[in-house]
Amino acid sequence: MLHQHTLTLFNLLPVGSNISTWWNFGSMLLTCLMIQVTTGFFLAMHYTANINMAFSSVIHIVRDVPHGWLLQNTHAIGASVFFICVYTHIARGLYYGSYLNKEVWVSGTALLITLMATAFFGYVLPWGQMSFWAATVITNLLTAVPYLGSTLTTWFWGGFAINDPTLTRFFALHFILPFILISLTSIHTILLHNEGSNNPLGTNSDTDKIPLHPYHSYKDLMMMTLLITSLLLTLSFFPDMLNDPENSSKANPLVTPQHIKPEWYFLFAYGILRSVPNKLGGALALVLAICILLTTPFTHTSFIRSMSFRPVAQMAFWTLISTFIILTWAATKPVEPPFTAISQMASLLYFSFFAICPLLGWMENTTLKTPH
Repeated sequence: MLHQHTLTLFNLLPVGSNISTWWNFGSMLLTCLMIQVTTGFFLAMHYTANINMAFSSVIHIVRDVPHGWLLQNTHAIGASVFFICVYTHIARGLYYGSYLNKEVWVSGTALLITLMATAFFGYVLPWGQMSFWAATVITNLLTAVPYLGSTLTTWFWGGFAINDPTLTRFFALHFILPFILISLTSIHTILLHNEGSNNPLGTNSDTDKIPLHPYHSYKDLMMMTLLITSLLLTLSFFPDMLNDPENSSKANPLVTPQHIKPEWYFLFAYGILRSVPNKLGGALALVLAICILLTTPFTHTSFIRSMSFRPVAQMAFWTLISTFIILTWAATKPVEPPFTAISQMASLLYFSFFAICPLLGWMENTTLKTPH
């Protein structure tokens, strides 16, 4: 009976017949969220939110708790897999004009911001050397807020430096934010099925729709299997591939690492932050790097929705992807020439994409209106 109801529900969710594999990343993100919430719940049972015991509790989980190494590695590597899927999902949305479903796009951006906050708080919890110093650098940005900066920072830290109260509240936030993520995901999914999925052609597919099951559900299942297989292979053979070696040492407030940097999935934003010499300017650029995504539904000027038929816009898109990779790479380097200049150029190109696209759309419309 339950199977029958599930099939009926799937049949009530018709989708365009031509949507490609890029549309499977939404369900892969749902899989990632389920993995992270499940493993995080069991890790929280053994973790101790105390600056003297946090690092030891993580080692205890890996060494002593039955299958603790599996839980800890799945959670740590799962975060990276989550962001790979998120960035691919956003890139697909930008390329195919999915952002024109305004409510879906805005809810998705809210999801991204919440996810980034959750990941940041989670990175601090092992209380390793890089975790501590990355948290110190990022939370110190609050001091750049005019008039209220010092008060905000002290309130956020729960003291005059990152200490026990800071770790306790970071743990509380890291635990509660996934439930907000689940709520936002539900809203995002409801809005998506209310509006209907976009497709590679960017056309209205109302006349050419097929049931979600079995045509797309099996593709989803295959991509989820590939995702879980990749995750298991990585944690089995290369468990420390994405970890910073500095984080294998317990946090020491008296010893500063040579190059302080966050996890790889924050490096592009960190590169933009470092490229601005002014502290407040850097903090604003960091926030704008994410929030600028909210402008795309309101600045789209082209008659054509998808970039599939817009070669110049495609060039701008691939420049953005290249810029993202360059910023990620440059942020791992010291703040010195030529890396500073590279970061500044890449940051300029990153923001230029969101200004150039409306201009390209206007030029395309002018060309299309011109009689031949």
